[in-house]
Amino acid sequence: MNEAEVQEIGDKIVGVLKTIYDPEIPVDIYELGLIYDVMVSEDNDVKILMTLTSPNCPVAETLPVEVEEKVKTLEEVDNCEVEITFDPTWTQDMMSEEAKLELGFL
Repeated sequence: MNEAEVQEIGDKIVGVLKTIYDPEIPVDIYELGLIYDVMVSEDNDVKILMTLTSPNCPVAETLPVEVEEKVKTLEEVDNCEVEITFDPTWTQDMMSEEAKLELGFL
C-alpha cells in the first residue's frame, strides 16, 4: 500500500468520524478534537487513539464501539480498534475553529 492509498483511507476514516457526535454537544467528535491519532497498518487494520470530554462521559461505553463499528463499514478497512486515553486531558482548546464558532466560543 503506497502513501496515497494510506492517505485516501485516512480521509475516508475522517469522513466517517465527522458523522459521529457527542450526544451532549452538537459538534462531531473530529471537530471537537477527541481524535488524537488514526493509524492504518499494511493489513488495512485501523487503530484510533481518542479521548472523551471527561472520564465520566455518559457515552464512555458506547462511543468507542460506535467509532469501531462505523469505521469497519469502510470496505478498505479490515479491522478497527479504538483506544481511549486521557493523556493529554481534553480541553476546549483542542476544538477546531469551526467547532468553537458553532458553540459560540468565538
